[in-house]
Amino acid sequence: MKRFLIAVVALCLSTACVQPPIRQSTMEPVPPMAERLDIFSSNKTGGLPKGWEPLIIHKTKKRTEYSLVTDAGRTVMHAHAVAASSGLMQKVDIDPFARPWLNWGWKIGRLIDSADNTDRNAEDSPARIILGFDGDKDTLPFADQIMFETARVVTGHDFPYATLMYVWENKAPVGTVIPSPRSGRVKMMVAASGSEGVGEWKNFARNVVEDYEQAFGEKPGKLIGVGILSDTDNTGETVEAWYGDIHLKQKLK
Repeated sequence: MKRFLIAVVALCLSTACVQPPIRQSTMEPVPPMAERLDIFSSNKTGGLPKGWEPLIIHKTKKRTEYSLVTDAGRTVMHAHAVAASSGLMQKVDIDPFARPWLNWGWKIGRLIDSADNTDRNAEDSPARIILGFDGDKDTLPFADQIMFETARVVTGHDFPYATLMYVWENKAPVGTVIPSPRSGRVKMMVAASGSEGVGEWKNFARNVVEDYEQAFGEKPGKLIGVGILSDTDNTGETVEAWYGDIHLKQKLK
């Protein structure tokens, strides 16, 4: 899976790209930052949910297909990736200390047999939840600042200070932090691992403040983007995933 489009510094670092694609018309209104996530189950089937935008990894990449469908009596997001990589995202403005508990459910049809999230040439996952955090980029090492600046010049918009992803991994144990093989500003937290539960709905509750501190060694800034991503562009495989509602809550219930 490719991440940020950085023409000089690196190839695409896709999962850190939790900002919307560049708008084609300057007259198009920019949606406000949401204080709460719009949930999939409140939408009708057959299209995309309100409040969510396509997360384009690279204009030359084949896109993952997303659509709202009915599963187990509720509306959920279905993803179908065939050698593809794109996602959906929503811009938010949320204090993670006020609402640290991330709750979601997902289901995958199969593992990606040849995927390896430690290998930049095999970094794919059937299901990912992506969180983008704000922060002071001036405090980062010079190489990271150059990367961000190059990304801004090339793509026309800024990227998050840090990106934390929850992924379904093939082998690494749940709770493992996997640094991105492309950028130190992207970390993957293993939420599910192996074949157990494949084809079944799995529900999760993670404390994003604790997970962020474990991954980055510092306290998180504001949460500015939430996304989903099913990608198979590196392995060329085919995968399906279903995403339930995503919530950020004050307390674990």
